[in-house]
Amino acid sequence: MATHRLEQPTIAPEGDRSFWLRDLGAGPATQPFVGEAECDVAIVGGGYTGLWTALRLKEQAPELRVTILEADFCGAGASGRNGGQVHSWFAEIDLLTRLVGPDEALMLCHATAEAIEELAGLQASGTIDMELRLDGWLWTASSRAQECAWEPAAAICRARGETCLREIGREEILARTGSGASYMGVLEARAGTVQPAKLALGLRALALARGVVIHEKSPVAEITSGQPCTLRMGRGVLRAGKVVIASNAWAAALPALRRHLYVVDSQVIATEPVGDTLDRIGWTGGESICDAQAHVLYYQRTTGGRVIFGRGSGNVAYGNRFGAAFNRRPGGGEDNLREMHRVYPELRGARIAADWSGPIDCSAEHLPVFGHLPGEPDILFGVGFNGTGIAQTPVAGRILASLALGRDDRWSRCGLVGLDRRMVLPPEPIRTLGARVVRRAIRIRNDLEIGNRTAGPLVRWLSSLTPGR
Repeated sequence: MATHRLEQPTIAPEGDRSFWLRDLGAGPATQPFVGEAECDVAIVGGGYTGLWTALRLKEQAPELRVTILEADFCGAGASGRNGGQVHSWFAEIDLLTRLVGPDEALMLCHATAEAIEELAGLQASGTIDMELRLDGWLWTASSRAQECAWEPAAAICRARGETCLREIGREEILARTGSGASYMGVLEARAGTVQPAKLALGLRALALARGVVIHEKSPVAEITSGQPCTLRMGRGVLRAGKVVIASNAWAAALPALRRHLYVVDSQVIATEPVGDTLDRIGWTGGESICDAQAHVLYYQRTTGGRVIFGRGSGNVAYGNRFGAAFNRRPGGGEDNLREMHRVYPELRGARIAADWSGPIDCSAEHLPVFGHLPGEPDILFGVGFNGTGIAQTPVAGRILASLALGRDDRWSRCGLVGLDRRMVLPPEPIRTLGARVVRRAIRIRNDLEIGNRTAGPLVRWLSSLTPGR
């Protein structure tokens, strides 16, 4: 029997929450946990991963008693702070192939494509109004150094007869985005954008309707293993046969996971409504767009005519612990603003209505990992989504549900299950000190390469040390 203490989140004040959440006036819809209770499966975390896991469990075992414990309110974490981009795993098929082999990689890619269709079905039926627009996802280059970054994935797709990533050029990119900054790339047609907080709150309502018990404002302080496991909160105790840790970046501070994960933040800004300007330059659809920088840009036009413009910062949390600075950073998203003006000079006069940050749990392989804590068969986890989760967490829910139910199937046997094949990262303080040096080199290299200039050999070498591609 062991006790695992969980990292407590710093709850963001209203002014530091994402535009998505503030626009909806989002907040808790359920009562905090008080007293004592029992359930079959307890899920720690009420974001996409936790909600989809609960829904998959109820699909397979409707009689199961499933309880979600959420520290803030459902969607207040990464699920309500992201850029709202929806695309499959075909863009990562090269990474998947390297980790799980070619056949399973293709299966997982198709599973995420099926998840997009599931989202489309929820939207079409009126079950969840998530503002889903499947107008395409563009992965582009705006400098010579970014050209063909997608080719490893595209080459595998072509070899397997998959036509999901289609090459596009300057004219189509301009017609779709209204920007001449990027001039080549690939398009995934059956992809696009959502209002991510609407999706999270819609999943919450769906889970409640299907008999899932949810307690918001109920941070779990510790989990003690055993049969049953015991979850302790400030005002109560829950006993559960199985526990699923689905708290994303906040789970990365657990010792068993800290060795394999690092936490960075991403910064996002939202403009005031600028629909007339966007219409004039020809950006009228719901495409999601990324570029191929190391600290990637991602952006979309909302249904209300705003521009959401995000950028990875590469800022690493020491020991995977973080606080208020990962809710919102000083400077009002000035790096994002500079890049938005480069991509859309027509928006130089646009007012920024909101800026926020959010933590991202990353693995060296840039793919999530699932399993049970070492020596703890009844305490499961699903973490490491690397900022890509809207079409991936429905698949994660299948994996975690199969593990929780003790099933022997393609999901429980998935190559994403298990820490043993994952890279072990350096210990602190080496990890963070090294990451800060690498981050600085990447920023220097990015800024030079955007202008089609070349960084020196030391900067190129240092910037190449980042985990992943």
